[in-house]
Amino acid sequence: MADPVRVPFADAESEFVEKRSRFISHIWRVDSEEAAQAHIKEMKSKYYDARHNCWCYIIGTGTVRYSDDGEPQGTAGQPMLKVFERENVRDVCCVVTRYFGGILLGAGGLTRAYSRGAKDALTAAGVAVLGLWARLRVPCTYPIFEQVKLEIAAVGGTVDDVAYGADVELTVSVPAEQVESLQKRLTELSAGGITAEELGRDFRPGPRQEV
Repeated sequence: MADPVRVPFADAESEFVEKRSRFISHIWRVDSEEAAQAHIKEMKSKYYDARHNCWCYIIGTGTVRYSDDGEPQGTAGQPMLKVFERENVRDVCCVVTRYFGGILLGAGGLTRAYSRGAKDALTAAGVAVLGLWARLRVPCTYPIFEQVKLEIAAVGGTVDDVAYGADVELTVSVPAEQVESLQKRLTELSAGGITAEELGRDFRPGPRQEV
């Protein structure tokens, strides 16, 4: 079975110092080269006085780019890229900015530092698995409201919205393959009183996961 495809859950940044060189990392989820290049341009402008703004991005299944931005060839952009390839993360753009601290790190030290920059940023962002999700409308009564939420969570779903009236109406998202399982759980819980109405399906990231 193929590993799940993952994307960054959120934009994030991280920072560390290695032998007086300051490394600042930024990561974004992107869906086009234009979006990735815009982020790279923004970082080069923001950190115009830095020695290096190294970057990489992976868009979809076939677009891969990276740059060492003046660092020795193969010590920055490619090690950053390999972090995301190992984690099976795509639709990602990462820029690691380096303010030189006066001490040479050597090729091995640079490779480790830029790899760490990419990994730290990804850890800060978290990841989400891409998959087919169903959106459902779930009506319920107040006495079983909390239990309904537990049943939704038990199948890996999320509560997106709640409307309070004479009864409660939840709008939820669940992995498409869990729709039947959730309906079965709700039927048992409510003695047949709850019928979830499917509103649509789309291919999108799921909840945040740790890296």
